[in-house]
Amino acid sequence: MSAEQPGDSTGGEADKSRREFLKIAAAISGALAVGGIASVMKSVVIPAVPTTSGPQTSFPRVKISSVSELSTGVVVIFNYPLGNEPNILVKLGQKAEGGVGPDGDIVAFSQICQHLGCIWGFVAAGKSPTVNPSFVAPAPVGYCPCHGSVYDLLEAGKVIGGPAPRPAPQVQLQADSSGDIYAVGMGPPTIFGHDTGSTDVADDLQGGTLVSST
Repeated sequence: MSAEQPGDSTGGEADKSRREFLKIAAAISGALAVGGIASVMKSVVIPAVPTTSGPQTSFPRVKISSVSELSTGVVVIFNYPLGNEPNILVKLGQKAEGGVGPDGDIVAFSQICQHLGCIWGFVAAGKSPTVNPSFVAPAPVGYCPCHGSVYDLLEAGKVIGGPAPRPAPQVQLQADSSGDIYAVGMGPPTIFGHDTGSTDVADDLQGGTLVSST
């Protein structure tokens, strides 16, 4: 096999394809292995729009749900800020860092694990993921079925177990006077697959199709 020549994009394209395949495969396995922990799982489809020429510089403002539609432990899955990047929104039942709503307990995070890009799922406090019955969640957490990374959703996605090197990126939320909940941006670190580990969240807007504002 010949070595890749300088300037040859074949290797980069292959790496990108592998990453996309792993995300899809992990999403399926994560949904089967962990998703059953939530009593209900909803999905919000947000249309993606073609990106304009030049780099994107601002995050879209997208309605995800409303306070009246949420119940504790019910997971809402939505893509943000790009059309192929899943996130989890959930009402935790306890005040959380970065939480919105009357009780400050509604949070959202990138669902792409910071370890190798698998898709993690929500596990309520005192419950166990089906892939690891010996693990009992000490708080509402995100649990990755691939390698056991654990994110504390009460404390801004802090890593409390497993190999993930960084916290889960938190989606910045706003709740208006009517109770509608909007995604308006991302907090650092960058979403896995972008400039890994960077604090420059503008990188999250590049490399795909931006979802449309509502």
